[in-house]
Amino acid sequence: MTESTNAPRRPLPVVDSRPAAPPRPSAPTPVHRPHLGRVIAVSSGKGGVGKSTVAVNLAVALARSGARVGLMDADIYGPNLPLMLGVNSPPPVVDQKIIPLEAHGVKVISLGFLIDKDQPAIWRGPIVMKIIGQFLGDVQWGTLDYFIVDMPPGTGDAQLSLVQSTSVHAAIIVTTPQQVSVGDALRGVKMFQRVSVPVLGIVENMSYFECPHCGKPAAIFGSGGGERLAREVNLPLLAQIPLYPRIVEGGDTGRPLVVAEPASGAAKAVLRSAASVSTTAITLSGSSGNVVEGNFIGTNATGTTNVGNGGDGVNVQSASNTIGGTVAGSANIISGNYIGLFIGDTNTSGNLFEGNLI
Repeated sequence: MTESTNAPRRPLPVVDSRPAAPPRPSAPTPVHRPHLGRVIAVSSGKGGVGKSTVAVNLAVALARSGARVGLMDADIYGPNLPLMLGVNSPPPVVDQKIIPLEAHGVKVISLGFLIDKDQPAIWRGPIVMKIIGQFLGDVQWGTLDYFIVDMPPGTGDAQLSLVQSTSVHAAIIVTTPQQVSVGDALRGVKMFQRVSVPVLGIVENMSYFECPHCGKPAAIFGSGGGERLAREVNLPLLAQIPLYPRIVEGGDTGRPLVVAEPASGAAKAVLRSAASVSTTAITLSGSSGNVVEGNFIGTNATGTTNVGNGGDGVNVQSASNTIGGTVAGSANIISGNYIGLFIGDTNTSGNLFEGNLI
């Protein structure tokens, strides 16, 4: 029997129609670690502005005021805290927990304690995230009032790893006066605001050089950059730290300026910023953690890269042998009763994480 010509016809498929967008991946939930106290990141978008100097002197200043302070070196590629604090030896391990070293009343952990000083960390993002997570969770920090994190330059893996791994109460942005630094510091402010981490304020380092002969200040790197940045983002300018030769000497000899020369103008500027931190951070102690929304790019510990932009989401799974084995999956800094981050000089011929990585 022939089909009626009046029967409804099936619509042709639309060739250029797009499939439904995959569900947007959720960001990892930060772990609340109340024993760390107020977690404060010292960061900037620019390298060479003195973040480590500010972080070290801030931590020591807070400790000298009577606070219990921990300091974590999150600059995996350029760990300088061992030199700047004058301590550098493999930390002991007790009951599968790393015991942080202490200097000037501050508990400190750094990758520099675990590898030779000429050993480069040629690692990709997932490994950086794993190390930061283990510095937070596998170190016996005890109970702290402040946990200062010395961040590397930029707004990438280390910064995202920190805000995904723990509740960060606040950040401090360090800049120098010239515009080339201020522009990158502005990106640093915006990054922390994007991931819902409050920014306490701006610290302008190397603000001026005071002539030792006539006392006249010279604006070697320009002037007013930190003040302009603070005004643009509506944040306080916490301190203007002068360019002072003893800061350099202290960083090279392990004697922070607030210890070596506390009466100097530079040390007093750091102490003022520490006072601002202790005053302002009290109001942040009840912070519920980080909310990562809007445009988001992150990497979790299994090597999965999450990309979200508004309602669109893409989930890209990296290959399991991207770095020559499991990608930051089962690797652990602690191996047996020894720190297994770099075992090349004992039994693995230079393999990192005992062959699991690289």
